[in-house]
Amino acid sequence: MTNSTTPQQVPPAALVSDERVLVLDFGSQYAQLIARRVREQNVYCEIVRHDLTAERISELQPKGIILSGGPASVYAEGAPQCDPAIFRLGIPVLGICYGMQLACEALGEQVGSTPTREFGRAVCRVSAENELFAGLPDETQVWMSHGDQLPKVSEQFVPLAATDTCPVAAVKHHELPVYGLQFHPEVTHTPAGGQLLRNFLISVCQCVGAWKLGDFAAQTIAAIRERVGDARVICGLSGGVDSSVTAALLYRAIGDQLSCILVNNGLLRKSEQDTVVREFTDHFRTDLHVVDGEELFLNTLAGVTDPQEKRQRIGHAFIDCFRAEAEGISNAKFLAQGTLYPDVIESGAAVDGPADTIKTHHNVGGLPAELGFELIEPLRDLFKDEVRRLGIELGLPEDLVWRHPFPGPGLAVRCLGEVTRERLDVLREADDILINEIKEADLYRQTSQVFAVLLPVQSVGVMGDCRTYEPAIAIRSVDTDDFMTADWSRLPYDLLARISTRIINEVRGVNRVVYDISSKPPATIEWE
Repeated sequence: MTNSTTPQQVPPAALVSDERVLVLDFGSQYAQLIARRVREQNVYCEIVRHDLTAERISELQPKGIILSGGPASVYAEGAPQCDPAIFRLGIPVLGICYGMQLACEALGEQVGSTPTREFGRAVCRVSAENELFAGLPDETQVWMSHGDQLPKVSEQFVPLAATDTCPVAAVKHHELPVYGLQFHPEVTHTPAGGQLLRNFLISVCQCVGAWKLGDFAAQTIAAIRERVGDARVICGLSGGVDSSVTAALLYRAIGDQLSCILVNNGLLRKSEQDTVVREFTDHFRTDLHVVDGEELFLNTLAGVTDPQEKRQRIGHAFIDCFRAEAEGISNAKFLAQGTLYPDVIESGAAVDGPADTIKTHHNVGGLPAELGFELIEPLRDLFKDEVRRLGIELGLPEDLVWRHPFPGPGLAVRCLGEVTRERLDVLREADDILINEIKEADLYRQTSQVFAVLLPVQSVGVMGDCRTYEPAIAIRSVDTDDFMTADWSRLPYDLLARISTRIINEVRGVNRVVYDISSKPPATIEWE
């Protein structure tokens, strides 16, 4: 192992592109989603600090700039600001929500608070013909999420659209290529949002749209190969699509210089270890280490009920197991992880900026200095759907690529309350029944993530003429493209009834099944 005392972040490949768009992040939980929507138009997009100087932006030569939303008020003390000189660069700028308010205020307009915060769907009426709304109907549904707005604008701005409660829902500067949208075009709740962004990219920014995911693969592989040299890379393998694609990229780059470690933390799904070993052996020919850490993790979690503390303890235990196994691997200098964009943004670590932390991901940062590895996160800039497409590009089998996501902390964050071996066994059996029924109904590919949650509450039931007082199982199934926003799956009632009946009859210790019908936002996909 290296004697380095500070873990290093090895950045992903510098994706060279003739055209790029920059997203200045002002703390929006949707900043990564904006980038994803831009990439859907085959335009490469990067997220950067909100306070990047106009001089630095000029050096990067972007075709366009997008100012994200954010939780602050532009007139509040300490609110994040951008360099006002960026509006005079001649580069098209699109401000979204907070970004629109910031741009307008920087150019002399007045932003004020609304009587009540507006959150949800609204009907937007286009009032002026403009390239930004080209091809859109005069009325379109949009998603609002704001507490401030512009009640009016001066003659230097042209109002483009309005809603019943927002008189200035979209604007364009008379002379500068500066546009603003009070609503969020990046979320699926704005059906025409993709067309709006495309109009900005193609018509306003004059982008061609030639960036491809295959370019990412080739450049990332080349960058890893150059960075690693003849050293060995250790990859934490879980059997999920993220770690599998990470391993595939590394294997393509460095071959047998890759060692993979699977830590069985006792928090895996039913038969998970056997499945991972079998799939890994079938598709890779590299060094695989399996660590039995069940006792360590269960002892570490004994008596813990707080979700954040669970994640933190699991992260520390994971590092301990990993360190012990890695010490026996010679010439290991790098540690590879399958961190994705949603992991990064929810951890508040997308950029060195003001984003709020939603939850701690054990694989985002947090490596102790004494571990001594340099960190490789080749998927850090990708969303789940992009990772799946990349997996197919790399030749991974579809059943592996389309496997539903599984959280790094495993069943611990689906076993609400205290984590014990007995409660995990109940959850494992219920989850196995659920997944098998979803597959039998041919809905596994149609749903994005399906899982069971063991609740820390008991309810009264009657089984065999006897009173029972036992825990409940919650079923969660969501549909999403990017895992930044999601809607609950409208599963057939007959299927839900069959799942409920099987769980109650076959899983000892459960007498009630409920179905989660919450969307993201406001809920998250996982319960903890």
